[in-house]
Amino acid sequence: MCGIAGFFHPNADYTREPKKWRSVLNHMNQVQRRRGPDGSGAYLAPCCGFAHVRLKIIDLYTGAQPMVRKKDGREFAIVFNGEIYNMNELKAELILEGAEFETASDTEVILVGYMLHGSSFIKKLNGIFAAAVWDSSSRRLCLFRDRLGVKPLFYTKAGDTFLFASEIKGLFAYPGVKAVLDRDGLCELFALGPAKSYGKGVFKDIFEVLPGHCITLEDDAFSDEAYWTLKSRPHTDSFDATVEKTAWLLEDAVKKQMLADIPISTFLSGGIDSSLVTAICAKELHRQGKQLNTFSFDFTGNSKYFKSNDFQPSQDRPFAEQMVSHCGTNHRFLECGNADQLNCLYLAVNARDLPCMADVESSMLYFCSKVAPHNKVTLTGECADEIFGGYPWFHSKTAFETDAFPWSSDLAPRRALLDDALIAELRMEEYARAAYEKTIHETPVLPEDSPEEKRRREIAYLNLRWFMVTLLDRMDRTSMYNGLEARVPFADHRIVEYVFNVPWEMKCKDGIVKGLLRHAGTKYLPKDILWRKKSPYPKTYDPSYEKLLGKQLKEVLATPNAPIRTLLDPKKVHAFLDSPSDYGRPWYGQLMAGPQMLAYLLQVNYWLKAYRVRIV
Repeated sequence: MCGIAGFFHPNADYTREPKKWRSVLNHMNQVQRRRGPDGSGAYLAPCCGFAHVRLKIIDLYTGAQPMVRKKDGREFAIVFNGEIYNMNELKAELILEGAEFETASDTEVILVGYMLHGSSFIKKLNGIFAAAVWDSSSRRLCLFRDRLGVKPLFYTKAGDTFLFASEIKGLFAYPGVKAVLDRDGLCELFALGPAKSYGKGVFKDIFEVLPGHCITLEDDAFSDEAYWTLKSRPHTDSFDATVEKTAWLLEDAVKKQMLADIPISTFLSGGIDSSLVTAICAKELHRQGKQLNTFSFDFTGNSKYFKSNDFQPSQDRPFAEQMVSHCGTNHRFLECGNADQLNCLYLAVNARDLPCMADVESSMLYFCSKVAPHNKVTLTGECADEIFGGYPWFHSKTAFETDAFPWSSDLAPRRALLDDALIAELRMEEYARAAYEKTIHETPVLPEDSPEEKRRREIAYLNLRWFMVTLLDRMDRTSMYNGLEARVPFADHRIVEYVFNVPWEMKCKDGIVKGLLRHAGTKYLPKDILWRKKSPYPKTYDPSYEKLLGKQLKEVLATPNAPIRTLLDPKKVHAFLDSPSDYGRPWYGQLMAGPQMLAYLLQVNYWLKAYRVRIV
């Protein structure tokens, strides 16, 4: 795992002032250093510059980047962030074609594959990746990103210069690139946040390479093409065959993602998703005579304050303990207190470069900071709910019949504290509706789909394009901020392609949430874990945490130059702070209710100030 950055101008010659431009590359590296604390490098060509910071996971000694290779008088360079899980198979194929390798890294596999096959080689990659390749002879820059968007890649222009970076802060490290927020950006914050439109970076003129896309720049030409799209296909397998194939795909994905030259670990909540990943990893390591490290998370005092509700029916610890016994792992229970969670609210903004999932994100950042000293690689159960239909809105009649994002269908809570003039100017409903309808129109369907099955596909596709990506961004930024590589086996594109086309009556067999996944996991898990009712990532229920948030927000409102003051109605905020919070009705997802609204506004205020955001 790493951080990448660079710039390109077809008519420049950066080699005439190498000291100046290497200094710029070094600055782009420095601001992303937390993604790669183990090393850094830079590459300069006449009209292109690359920067790279490295977290050593594979090929610890010879895999440094930027990596440069020459062939037939042509020079190629690459910077790469991610892991290629089928690197050994691809390397064997390339060797049969006559390729020679100087390292044991997956970076070189991509570069050599590109040198032999061009951008078509990207389609062969199984992994999580964001990369840039430079071909000096054709003066061509190619950027590409993995199919599901696990690894980030942003870009912008400074005059006629094209810039790219793993994180938005990498773009701001280039001279003259400023943080500007326009009306669309404000709508991203308040109508969609903490989600954001795919392809957009919230800041004005900041964009994102789309998942499954390849951008090519050559002279003054710019092309953006999809090398992968999700397709609807008829499902012809029987239920038994579907269960068997799903089980095989999951086990193969997990085993592939265990690839590392250092010890791995897993996050283990005691839910079915993380338990399946853990069980497969533990069994494979046991076969090798090794023991798996596992980690679970909760909040100080939650056993005292927890109250069961529809979104969070039970606590995790008893189930995690059962899995530890079942798998024989070396386990650590981690807890986050109120002060740590509040402090990490702002660190999470630094990590994401945007306001994010409030304490749902800040707590994950804190937990990752505690995992990283023990393991630099971890596998998680993220994405299973989006793929297998685990969230309540997959099963809700209201969500099924409402033309809106099912995790955020009511914008009233989002408007509740905003200034009335801002509400009138933003037209939040119109913006959210346009974003929703864009995705609905893109949903791949079959002509023979019934209206009900078509809607099922729409809800599934919305989750893949929006909700899942928000959680993947959370996982990437919070882990990489701490020099920890988090992998997501459920986001293997083969699983996504197959399960997307499985009929709902198989996914939700016998009306049981994620029934297909539960049947596929029969040989791995105890029955209590296998058939446990879903309970999402935990959050604190300690009322003193909300009081801390309320106190901080009142202090912000009392500060004359607090940037968020012009966006909020102080009377509304004080009335909200004086009323009881509704913990059971989230305004985003399953976890973000009243306290998280306060935390989100605190993040917005911090972000506007820390990033010196100019609103236009």
